[in-house]
Amino acid sequence: MSNQPEIRHLPVPDGLEGERVDAALARMFGFSRTKAAELAAGGKVLLDGAEVGKSDRVMAGSWIELEMPRERPPVQVVAEPVEGMEIVHDDDHLVVIVKPVGVAAHPSPGWEGPTVIGGLAAAGYTISTSGAAERQGIVHRLDVGTSGLMVVAKSERAYSLLKQQFRDRTVDKRYHALVQGHPDPLSGTIDAPIGRHPTHDYKWAVTADGKPSVTHYDLVEAYRAASLLDIKLETGRTHQIRVHMAAHRHPCVGDLTYGADPTLAKRLRLERQWLHAVRLGFQHPGDGSWVEYASGYPEDLRHALDVVRAESA
Repeated sequence: MSNQPEIRHLPVPDGLEGERVDAALARMFGFSRTKAAELAAGGKVLLDGAEVGKSDRVMAGSWIELEMPRERPPVQVVAEPVEGMEIVHDDDHLVVIVKPVGVAAHPSPGWEGPTVIGGLAAAGYTISTSGAAERQGIVHRLDVGTSGLMVVAKSERAYSLLKQQFRDRTVDKRYHALVQGHPDPLSGTIDAPIGRHPTHDYKWAVTADGKPSVTHYDLVEAYRAASLLDIKLETGRTHQIRVHMAAHRHPCVGDLTYGADPTLAKRLRLERQWLHAVRLGFQHPGDGSWVEYASGYPEDLRHALDVVRAESA
């Protein structure tokens, strides 16, 4: 389906003489006044060729021209086995998995690769939560290029309780990241708001008007050209660790999107950022007990780390 907007033209009927633009649009085209107001505010409504606002008045016989964005078709969940996806824990309430690199959490427009939801469906798991079908049970996400632990809710109660824990920041999310250079101080906190990158819409950045974002890090091991960090997220913004470490001038090794050295990445045979969700702890939605899960490094990250260690010996 074309993504070009649909243009609709209609004359204002006599019965709507003097009505506000948003009220007239709602009557003529059958959608809510809120939607009509949004279209008018976005400059999508013309009256006899002139742009009008939501509170302007229409005249009988005038021509309204409306630019309607085409609705995207609903995203479908495709039950497709995900190679390398490991089930760490499974019970009536939730399933904990290790997501491989190259896998999205759920389907989305423009993504045609494998997903956690599709992989679970192919493996016979039943997820029964409300909301959009393609996001069933997803209470948090990892980037496509980041591997590691994820929890997926299987019931409505588990979904609600887990989402609340993520909102309250009581979930213990730990990552290991191999970053370029040596952070100063070697352990610390980065507290810097994150928002859309001002010029590249596929990236995020530290921006004055961004959302509050807090990352705690501790040195695990230092090498000649890099440092292995243990990172705890207090907030969960998109690309948070990658953005904060890059802003700190220590990008994740292999993260070319955020300024990592391509020569080093090539030498380590690394085709993505060195970042893995290694531990996940939370209150189990079934009985309230504290549970923790751990994951070792996948082969590509382990190989890169071995080379960095050997070069530092």
